[in-house]
Amino acid sequence: MRAVASLLVWAAWTVLVILWTPVVAISLAFTGWWDRSRWIAGRVFRFGARLLVALNPFWSVRLEGRVPARSAHPFVAVSNHESLADIILIGTLPWDMKWLSKSSIFRIPFLGLMMRMAGDVSVRREDRTSRSASLTAMGRWLARGSSVMIFPEGTRSRTEEMLPFRDGAFRLAIETGRPVQPLAVNGTRTAIRKGSLLFGTARVVVRILEPVPTEGLGPGDVEELRLRVRQRIEDARQRPDSEAESSY
Repeated sequence: MRAVASLLVWAAWTVLVILWTPVVAISLAFTGWWDRSRWIAGRVFRFGARLLVALNPFWSVRLEGRVPARSAHPFVAVSNHESLADIILIGTLPWDMKWLSKSSIFRIPFLGLMMRMAGDVSVRREDRTSRSASLTAMGRWLARGSSVMIFPEGTRSRTEEMLPFRDGAFRLAIETGRPVQPLAVNGTRTAIRKGSLLFGTARVVVRILEPVPTEGLGPGDVEELRLRVRQRIEDARQRPDSEAESSY
């Protein structure tokens, strides 16, 4: 039954992705000439994530914390990475960010096209030149006033433990003088297990933590910033739901 239900959800998702592509294209055509940060096109694209979650009876997501005001953008958002579902579930957040995603996702029909229209940036993780170019592209989006989203682990962890964080997101934040916006995700590991297409039952919490400023920091502070943010995320993902400060 789980396999049949998963097949039906995947079929519904496929139809939605195909139908949503022209919606994103129309939004970009009407707003892209004046909306340099592609905020509107990005929001239309990310709204599709809410529709995907609504079509999946196995998943629910709850957001906790304070939503950053529009005036608080741009920032460099970072999150732990438990599952392929993180991309969809974090996409339900009520603001737009340009995502750094591996190049293979951009090759998915229709989805990859929407990601490009929304301004997301592809990277080949094994290619140092590609990694450098992708961070430069993310810096350009920050300069246009758009926030960006990076998984500093680089890939999904196969265990309950977070992987070490890489420097890129934190170096980018320091170089551009933008704050780091930590996000802690808990509960997505069972949503889509690595190596499987079956949907698991997942009650997911996405915690929006307090931003970490980078004013006055230099290249020598990258490691300390990385470790401090990682510890904040680790503490938050282990925190019982009853300790949440606020939710909406």
